[in-house]
Amino acid sequence: MSSKFKRLLLLMLFTGLMLCTGLPTGGRANHAQALAAAKAQAGPARHFAPAEQETPASASEMRTRRSATVRVVQEAGTAVVSIFSSRSRETSPFSSASTAGPAANPTSQLPQMSDAHSLGSGVIIDGKRALVLTNAHVILGATQVTVRLLGGREYRAKMVGADADTDLAVLRLELPAGSPALPQIRMGNSSGVMIGESVIAIGNPYGLAHTVTTGVVSAMDRSVSAGPTTITGLIQTDAAINPGSSGGPLLNSLGQMVGINAAVYNRGQGLNFAIPVNRATSILRELISTGHVSHVWVGLVGEDMDQAQAAQFGLDRVRGMLITEVLPGTPAAAAGIKTGDALLTIDGSEVQEKSQCPLLMHAASKGGPVKMTLRRGRAPIQAQVVPQVLDPKTGRSLILHRWGLAVAAAGPSGGARVDEVRAGGPAERIGFEPGDIVHQVGARRIKDKGDLLGAFCRYQMHTTLIVSVQRGELFYNLRLKI
Repeated sequence: MSSKFKRLLLLMLFTGLMLCTGLPTGGRANHAQALAAAKAQAGPARHFAPAEQETPASASEMRTRRSATVRVVQEAGTAVVSIFSSRSRETSPFSSASTAGPAANPTSQLPQMSDAHSLGSGVIIDGKRALVLTNAHVILGATQVTVRLLGGREYRAKMVGADADTDLAVLRLELPAGSPALPQIRMGNSSGVMIGESVIAIGNPYGLAHTVTTGVVSAMDRSVSAGPTTITGLIQTDAAINPGSSGGPLLNSLGQMVGINAAVYNRGQGLNFAIPVNRATSILRELISTGHVSHVWVGLVGEDMDQAQAAQFGLDRVRGMLITEVLPGTPAAAAGIKTGDALLTIDGSEVQEKSQCPLLMHAASKGGPVKMTLRRGRAPIQAQVVPQVLDPKTGRSLILHRWGLAVAAAGPSGGARVDEVRAGGPAERIGFEPGDIVHQVGARRIKDKGDLLGAFCRYQMHTTLIVSVQRGELFYNLRLKI
């Protein structure tokens, strides 16, 4: 085969190949022109986004995904607020407690003041009157309180009333004249709360407003100790409650508030606590009408039960309070309660330990009878006690009887001045003298004799108290054994 014929054959094969692949036969220049023409006909390049970004969720899909939790948050969330408070903080001049008399543990350091800011949550309970429920510890001592609603509106708030023992407070928002009613929460019934029931918490943890957490009710009627203070009858939940969530609502699956988030157990995860709304209701009425909660007294003194005592009363476990004293002329004496009885329930709430009794009585209805279940030996008995509201005169005599001291006017720099020390009483035994100034009892700061009466009602069952006292320019921490 000649070389000329070979070249012709190769040229024919190459041309056929170009035709089969769709490439132009006019060389590179023609190929580039063809590509440019194809681009011009196709128009500008198009970029296709994923289909889920272009197609919004349908109404039916949204209805399907709208769970019970979503419905509760959408309904109740508008009534939840964030609370910002500023206060002048007094640093404590007191050192650790001393078991000796006033000659021990002196310090000349005077209280120092500094600014402090805190976060909290709250819930609107009356939209027409712009009333907000929160925890007392969120706003007590605050010089200024600001409340922020969902959506960002902010209002100044004034305290209507607060009670440190039940850790409840009510604020009123300063709305402009003619403002429409605010959304308000729906109240539930905490007596029907079930262990294992789903619950939802909404709050302002660490300033992250309207944070929603979910969980279940882990237990009921829990007691939590915070230093010398014990809060009783709480709902335990594993719905996360963090600093700043205090005062927010604990909601059931119907969107009803069954608790007010109050406490976190820092030594374990998922241990959070709320005040039952039924307990709060009676307190709220008194806070709104009078600004404070009246102190009540029934005339009982007692101690915690031990295993042997519980067995003597035929109890299935250690619980209740052994009554060690019934003061004459008091409601308990009038109801027929006797020394040696075992107190088991107050208004249907079980008494686990003596520290619960003052708070259970504190939350009881004023002026009406309180039902108590007791045992005398192994025989169950019922008693109806009408709590006595403590007037200052009666309170003074009780404090003198139990603690061995009485106070009169406030001291020149705060506190309550001691004007009487009972001979042979607990106060005299550790060295109290007239003229000493009481600044603190347990966790309660004392500014006047009314505060001392409140401290007595709170710690009436305690047999040991830490009392902070000033004598001259020196401060002491004393252990008062009753």
